[in-house]
Amino acid sequence: MSNRRIPKYMQLKNELLSWFETGKLQPGQQVPSENEISEQFGISRQTVRQTFGELEKEGWLERIQGKGTFARNPLRREGEQVKTIGIITTYISDYIFPHIVRGAEAELRSKGYRLLLSSTDNNKEKEMESLQLMTSQPLSGLIIEPTKSAEGNPNLSYFLSLQEKGIPYLMINEKYRELECPCLKVDDELGGYLAARHLLEKGHTSIVGFFKRDDLQGVNRLKGFLAAHREFGISVSPQRVVTYTTEEKDGVPYTQAVQLLQQDEEGRPTAFVCYNDQLAVVLMEAIQQCSLRVPEDVSVVGFDDSSLALASGTKLTTLTHPKTEMGELAARQLIGMIEQGLVVEDTVFKPEIVERESVHNREQANQEVELQS
Repeated sequence: MSNRRIPKYMQLKNELLSWFETGKLQPGQQVPSENEISEQFGISRQTVRQTFGELEKEGWLERIQGKGTFARNPLRREGEQVKTIGIITTYISDYIFPHIVRGAEAELRSKGYRLLLSSTDNNKEKEMESLQLMTSQPLSGLIIEPTKSAEGNPNLSYFLSLQEKGIPYLMINEKYRELECPCLKVDDELGGYLAARHLLEKGHTSIVGFFKRDDLQGVNRLKGFLAAHREFGISVSPQRVVTYTTEEKDGVPYTQAVQLLQQDEEGRPTAFVCYNDQLAVVLMEAIQQCSLRVPEDVSVVGFDDSSLALASGTKLTTLTHPKTEMGELAARQLIGMIEQGLVVEDTVFKPEIVERESVHNREQANQEVELQS
């Protein structure tokens, strides 16, 4: 139970399920009490109770009044294999990923599958560990969000092993280019284009784009950002594009934004296009730290239409991301691949601008000034 980004009840659930897989828990064997589990793993009894409740519903545990909780195997008694689907994501945090996972989990549970969840923290070595975990036990299928997808796939052998074993898998948000597997993703290039075009149409000609360069989402959003400027006949100077890696995300964008904002009014950017809403909120704080206002002095556009878009004082203009729908559809498609041998094509969701309060219409403001003069 080492991954702090996975909810504690899910970490405990995965740990107890591994006890079944390794034989540490045999059907009919008494399970340690809630108090004992709570002390062993340093978690609350309420979390243990939640985990026990889920495992009981799925048939892994049974409570016998006056005696305790005992291990069962819900399917082995019928001579069937346990139906398990793994999900590997880059992060399990309070951003968009819980919505994707919840959407998938609800669909899987309704079809009798149990879920094994793992997170890579966007680290290639941890992706390898997650793939080792998944492929070391009976698995019906796998949903994967690739780690640092723009930097290649050093874990190719594990994906080839899945294919060799006949285990269906699909990818979400992006996919490794060399793999022929279905992918559910947003049209990121279109999203970057729409974000920049929205600002350009509002009269902004000095826009800075902030993009993550070690995943293909960021690469494609930057591509769309540049395409919109070309369409408007506006060149993009090197100072107007800030790229960063996963390891730099907590420092480089903020520092670069402050430096740009400290220029005189003539050289200062009037708008930011942000890789995602998470970054947009951080850069809105940078704008305020420089004694500037959103959107009057600097406009901001995010991406993903997350809960963060509505959390700040100035509601964020952003691009849509079908979080829960993506998780549900990924689960449905994978079950179809497993049970019916369906051949599934890529699914590309078209993002749309959600207009809120963080973009200033400079074109309209300039017209009003001209009329007044």
